[in-house]
Amino acid sequence: MILDSSSQQWQLFGFDVRHIGRHWQHAWAEFLWGDQSPVRARLDEVVLLHSESGSEFYHSGRTVEPTDAKCEAILLPAELVLTKSLRLPRAAEAELEAAMALEVGSKSPFPADDTASGWTLLGRDDDRLEVQLAIVSLSATMRYLGRHYDIHDVGAREVWARLNERPIVLQGFGEDRRLARYKRRLLRMGGLLAGGLCLLLAMVLLSVGGKYLVMKQYQDLSARVTAQTRDAAEQRESLSSANQIIASVEAVSQAFPSPHVELARLTQLLGDDAYIAQFAMNGNEIRLRGRSADAAAVMERLTAVPEYAEVSAAQGGITKLGNTGLEQFYVSIRLRGEGDA
Repeated sequence: MILDSSSQQWQLFGFDVRHIGRHWQHAWAEFLWGDQSPVRARLDEVVLLHSESGSEFYHSGRTVEPTDAKCEAILLPAELVLTKSLRLPRAAEAELEAAMALEVGSKSPFPADDTASGWTLLGRDDDRLEVQLAIVSLSATMRYLGRHYDIHDVGAREVWARLNERPIVLQGFGEDRRLARYKRRLLRMGGLLAGGLCLLLAMVLLSVGGKYLVMKQYQDLSARVTAQTRDAAEQRESLSSANQIIASVEAVSQAFPSPHVELARLTQLLGDDAYIAQFAMNGNEIRLRGRSADAAAVMERLTAVPEYAEVSAAQGGITKLGNTGLEQFYVSIRLRGEGDA
């Protein structure tokens, strides 16, 4: 910290420490009340803006889809509004309200009691602030409102100006009611946050106060869990052995399918016009000898079964049996396994 002998101002890293309070206050005001405030974007109300060209809905300085709006504003035509773009030093940001008041007092062509104004911060860089200022005549504005909207009370509606699609709220009309409701929401939200912090602090204190008791409970729980873990390990070993037995049984079942199932399938498949004289099954291999009036049709039906991977004639294939009108067939069947597509 150094003392500037020429200005007698205390400075720290280039900032006048006597102004830190104002900078801090302005930062909070910008965070809570500024046009780009994330808090205001959540808590402020939607405003229905009427103009000669129609109506629009605005929320936190931006147009939104039509919705329920309790606040209404009137947009003044451009010919009733005096506008001025200002570029101010970045150091003036903490005193922006006072700077705008001086600018209005020096630039307004109307008497002080007949002047209304508003401004909006368009942007900032490292050195400069860009501000848009709007000045109107209060009497001319009221004549316009009475002639076009039959409004004669200065506080009945909000009055806005607009330049380059950026709305500017003119002060001294009906905006105080909306701002007062926004302030109540801020206080209510602040109270909720403070209550939440107090509750969190109480929970932390209660947790610290009962730390010994909780640790004791955890020690007892650890002893019980250790005993239960030992029992669970033994049960897991028993379950693993049972699963191995089940897997072995399933492997055997897959390697040696049940002949009863295959006999039932063949009985249903062949019907009454064919019968089986001999059935032999070894693993996935089945050998049949039977008789039918049309052995070729039997072969076709067997070939169409999805569970059969391969159906082929065996030994003598198909032979006629004298004058009986029957044919004897020998068939070799391979059941479909996991390796078959």
